[in-house]
Amino acid sequence: MEGTKDRLFTMSFICSCGANFLLFFSFYLIMPIMAIYLIHNFSVPESTAGAVLACYTLACLFIRPFSGYLVDTFQRKPLYLMALSLFVVLFIGYPIAQSVLMFAFLRLLHGLAFGMVSISSNTILIDIMPSSRRGEGLGYFGLSNNFAMATGPMVGMWLLEHYSYETIFYTSFGVSLCSFAIGTLIKTKYRPTMVAKEKISLDRFILINGIPAGFNMICLAVPYGVMTSFIAIYAKELELDGKPTSFYLFLAAGIALSRIFSGKLVDRGKMLWVIKVGVAAGGLAFFLMGTLPYWGIPKDSLSMALYLSALMIGIGYGTLFPAMNSLFVALAPNNKRGTATSTYLTTWDLGIGIGLLGGGCLSEQTSFSTTFMVGGLLVLLSWVFFTFFTADHFLRNRIKES
Repeated sequence: MEGTKDRLFTMSFICSCGANFLLFFSFYLIMPIMAIYLIHNFSVPESTAGAVLACYTLACLFIRPFSGYLVDTFQRKPLYLMALSLFVVLFIGYPIAQSVLMFAFLRLLHGLAFGMVSISSNTILIDIMPSSRRGEGLGYFGLSNNFAMATGPMVGMWLLEHYSYETIFYTSFGVSLCSFAIGTLIKTKYRPTMVAKEKISLDRFILINGIPAGFNMICLAVPYGVMTSFIAIYAKELELDGKPTSFYLFLAAGIALSRIFSGKLVDRGKMLWVIKVGVAAGGLAFFLMGTLPYWGIPKDSLSMALYLSALMIGIGYGTLFPAMNSLFVALAPNNKRGTATSTYLTTWDLGIGIGLLGGGCLSEQTSFSTTFMVGGLLVLLSWVFFTFFTADHFLRNRIKES
């Protein structure tokens, strides 16, 4: 019997990570080409492109607090599959959109679907993981997210170099369809539908104890949002001959390296230390990337410096993501795991949205170099706030057996 349970757990865990990787991969496959597609096909300025792309994030921000409540109240897997099916279908709409307004509307719908999918899939993973291995499990699950964040844009840029925009959109559709097929194989325990016995209040939608950590997430997400959407344009601003795909390759390598130690260190009680190290590495990397135009070195060396910053960002963010996820979950009782996950992802999306909007506008007025330096300073501000406030807040409010 125990062997059967172990096999079912292993299969569900692998399916969760696999479906999650393909979900994020399909999204990040189109991420780096969206701004270019809008600028070239609809002749819009960078600020408008950033605003259209931010519609996705705004929709995620709107739906995620409600998603957390829903997955804490109803059956999680049906909600997950319903939202995932909508997410899959919407990819078909991008190549046939005839106006910026229609494109923005599709981004809104896609954001709503993604918001529900990401909350439910993350919460399902927490349900099936034993608490003693949660840090390690979230580490590998986070690796599927972060590795997709790195490899998806890399493949998307490669496809753009060799094929068409339509090919990229339809490839994303096919990849997300595979995610749905794998997602149906996840085995979850039956949870009776909860009849609300308490009044609906703010803490059913937002984890109040997670607000300080949420501020950290916002600061961390701003430069990451700029990077994922505008790195190809920044490379052109630097007049580099290297392919943007190489940047994402180094980013992926950094994320993979971070997983060698981060999850296990979290399970050994080093969560706060892991977060501090990851945030410091990420902040220094973004500041390094922003200062590249002032180095006065040959282009080949400049390209390698850009790739080194990508490697450092991958190591930093790959280290801190699962640790921050564990931190939010540790601040919530078991019946509010969905709310904790929602708050964790909502604050990340808020920062991404600020990065898309603010980054596009700031780069128009100054340069992407300045924008990345400002982003690096924001990440270092997050380190200061975490070190002197969030860490103590966590130690006072954590729930030991969550």
